[in-house]
Amino acid sequence: MKTQVYDKAKVYIFETRTEMGIVAAKDAAKCILECLEEKKEINCAFSAAPSQLDFLQALIADKTIPWERINAFHVDEYVGMPSSNKASFVHFLQESIMNHVPLNNKFFLNGENEPEAEMKRYTEALATHPLDIIFLGIGENGHIAFNDPDVADFDDKQVVKMVELDVPCRQQQVNDGCFLTLEDVPTHALTLTIPALLSAKNHFCIVPTELKSTAVKLALTGEIATTCPASILRTVEGMQIYLDQDAAKQL
Repeated sequence: MKTQVYDKAKVYIFETRTEMGIVAAKDAAKCILECLEEKKEINCAFSAAPSQLDFLQALIADKTIPWERINAFHVDEYVGMPSSNKASFVHFLQESIMNHVPLNNKFFLNGENEPEAEMKRYTEALATHPLDIIFLGIGENGHIAFNDPDVADFDDKQVVKMVELDVPCRQQQVNDGCFLTLEDVPTHALTLTIPALLSAKNHFCIVPTELKSTAVKLALTGEIATTCPASILRTVEGMQIYLDQDAAKQL
């Protein structure tokens, strides 16, 4: 493992994504237990993407975590997408983590609800359950959650908003094997805004594969700007970023 620092972000680089996931999960479990020393229950937000699987599998294998004291949120969902659809992020998280651990509560974005009403409902849920920990990824276009460059706003006044997904973002869903063609990918989604993501007290960002290497380089060494929304992560105190050597190859 190599360790590097970019502004306020501490970056860990591993030879394999498996090792990356194991160490990230170990650090996350430690953070969860520390937070639970101060509170009866805590609130965690998860990102749904194949890039998170190594981390999530290692996390649910950790038997020290008292999941019954954790409330789970997630960061985005397609507009109009039923949770029964295998391409939905709710379905992904259910299959990869939430059906395997006894969580206290699960707060899911409902893509089938009328968007304005759902944004209001989820904003209220987050207000009553402020995030203690968030688990993030970085998209091929540099997005965090579905805050693509065209819609990212570092000073967003909303907590949850509806966005139109750009073509690189939608193409990533094809690259990840979630959809067969670009035309199959929904054009709109609900997402936590950047201020909402950064409002968590603790941040873990897990980013494997060469497909993310250009975005990682821009995020960590480029201008802090919405042209690469993930660049804002460098400004967050205590930000921890976990990369495999493929994702870090351009650093």
